[in-house]
Amino acid sequence: MALLAASSGDLALAEDALAAAFERALVTWSADGVPANPEGWLLTVARNEQRDVWKSAAHRTSTVLDDTLSPGATAVTPFDDVDPDAIPDRRLELLFTCAHPAIDAAARTPLMMQSVLGFEATDIAGAFAVAPSAMSQRLVRAKRRIRDARIPFVVPDRASMPGRLPAVLEAVYGCFAITWNDADGADPDTVESMAGESLYLAVTLASLLDDPEAWGLAALIALSLSRAPARIGPFVPLDEQDPSTWDEELIRDGEVMLRHASSFGRPHGRFQLEAAMQSVHADRARTGVVDWAALRSLSSALVSVSPTLGARVAHAGIVGRANSALDGLSLLDELSGDAADFGPFHAARADLLVRAGHCDAAREHFERAAALTGDERAQDYLRRRAGEVSQDRRE
Repeated sequence: MALLAASSGDLALAEDALAAAFERALVTWSADGVPANPEGWLLTVARNEQRDVWKSAAHRTSTVLDDTLSPGATAVTPFDDVDPDAIPDRRLELLFTCAHPAIDAAARTPLMMQSVLGFEATDIAGAFAVAPSAMSQRLVRAKRRIRDARIPFVVPDRASMPGRLPAVLEAVYGCFAITWNDADGADPDTVESMAGESLYLAVTLASLLDDPEAWGLAALIALSLSRAPARIGPFVPLDEQDPSTWDEELIRDGEVMLRHASSFGRPHGRFQLEAAMQSVHADRARTGVVDWAALRSLSSALVSVSPTLGARVAHAGIVGRANSALDGLSLLDELSGDAADFGPFHAARADLLVRAGHCDAAREHFERAAALTGDERAQDYLRRRAGEVSQDRRE
């Protein structure tokens, strides 16, 4: 997509041309076999499609795709000069193009998630809690803006980087978060194939820019992915998982990247703090215990840097473990007005209520949390906890 759109800045045309190339591949490859350079083959056919559009404005809507070359197109031969290993840098150019200040801020991250990371508009709309039709319109307008304003496809210089980098990091993180959440209960190889792309892009981004928050994001994804094997079977809370099932190599990689992020000596950003919290959990493989005091300090810092509802709920749950259940419940009380439909709020409240000995109230919140999550494994766990609380009370 990045290679196709770079010359014209027309993302919509690049999408149409690439879709046509994939459709033709389904017909041609099944008959003739997969070519030696499939990426080059697809790019050649897609570029032929683009040329046809440039020759005839009516081509895209009037021509029926078949298994023959379009009139006037060049022969379909592999693009031997295309190096697939160079494509990641071109994808980064497309990421930063989508983050250009001329693009509506509300469209930047969704546009990156669709154009570079491959998500459908419906999935993106769900992640941003907007109607699919509204998200589709937002994406169409953003693509037109790139084309009409002739925004260049380049990685910006250092002076322009601060204004664009946060949206790029959010898009890569969004890629990971959606695939990670959707992969609950899946085979670890499937999780790796889906979320591994986000790790690859994060590491490529960090290596290119050598930015502490980019390294923090890469560390966060690596440390989170290290627990993919533990996601097979029934849901198990992080602090109860068997560390022997975690991926030691990914943990080591994540720790190295996190230390490098910290070496810059700058104030820690959101991704570094979240990665540090994952590092504390990973350290249980060495110590056998969770350092709740360290998590309390890190989550407090995270709330001060990024006071999202999720961060504040997580901080309250951690305080409930590091200090007392009542201290955590007190913090959750401050959020009750904003979190009525937030599943993690009810799950955290239920857990702390059990620890405080309030079983009836805990059962209600476990059931509410189960009703608010779409993850079947988590639903089963929460309903089982509700049943266990009821049984304990009767006994």
